[in-house]
Amino acid sequence: MDAEATVRAYYDALRTGDPLYPFFAREDSAVKFGIGERLTGYDEIREGLRAQTKTTDGWRVESDRLLVTERDEHAWFSDDVFMAWNSHERGIRYEFDTRWSGTLERRENGALDTEWRFVGMHVSTEGNR
Repeated sequence: MDAEATVRAYYDALRTGDPLYPFFAREDSAVKFGIGERLTGYDEIREGLRAQTKTTDGWRVESDRLLVTERDEHAWFSDDVFMAWNSHERGIRYEFDTRWSGTLERRENGALDTEWRFVGMHVSTEGNR
């Protein structure tokens, strides 16, 4: 799977409620900024994304301008994404126009297989309208 397919697979996993933390590098320096949180290090990212999956559903993720550049061992991306979800804790539906960007690194996965993992991801809102 190339870097672009990895980003799209992450979006698909978000929509279907599949685990998201396996997309991240198992490193203390990995970071994920969301609309309302900063998760630093693989363990914190794993726990934060597990909690998100347990407390939300009905995800809608619509990519509008995905751009991915891939080099030998690194890739970076940016995208404009409409996203919405239901919060079990608050009993409301959230909807945001967001901007995404991030960095991926190629990782060994057995003999001759490699896969891409996020080492940094940033999601922010476009601001008030």
